Amino acid sequence: MAGLLLAAGGGRRLGGRPKALLDHRGRPLVEHAARALRDGGCHPVHIVLGAAAASVRERAELAAYEHSENPDWARGMGTSLRAGLAALAESGADAVVVSLVDQPGIGAAAVARVVAAYRGRGSLVSAAYGGRRGHPVLFGADRWADIAATAEGDRGARAYLQRHADVLTLVECSDVAEPYDIDTPEDLHRLE
Repeated sequence: MAGLLLAAGGGRRLGGRPKALLDHRGRPLVEHAARALRDGGCHPVHIVLGAAAASVRERAELAAYEHSENPDWARGMGTSLRAGLAALAESGADAVVVSLVDQPGIGAAAVARVVAAYRGRGSLVSAAYGGRRGHPVLFGADRWADIAATAEGDRGARAYLQRHADVLTLVECSDVAEPYDIDTPEDLHRLE
């Protein structure tokens, strides 16, 4: 079970502060998000960097994780999802759990619940909050090529998940996680 952390965004609505470098509990946010995937049962964990990638590598402790740089990060999350799936294609993983760097309220417990719902290489699983789909999301390896082909802009796999809602397993996680995003300066109070 691989983990994929999308951490390439430039934080446009945060005044150009890359989200991966935001401080949370004294360390860059990217470290917390990667640890949640690892502690939730994912190995390897691959991080897709983009904006300020050199600074992220310099400041964050990423030695325990694989990472690559998405040169097209400014075109949206879909490019990072494609880059991450391509990087994991030869990993031998049967599935990948995808998480976003800007959701510090989602930890290892939610990841572990999603991992536990894996049933095979065709699995499609999503954490849910009050019955609404959220992150993390698990994609069985048999679905990766189709997901990559449809990932566009800031929507990532949203269209794919909507088209396959009839086979999507929702795993309620609202009792162990909070799905808020750190998108604007008003959201920064959620960081510790």
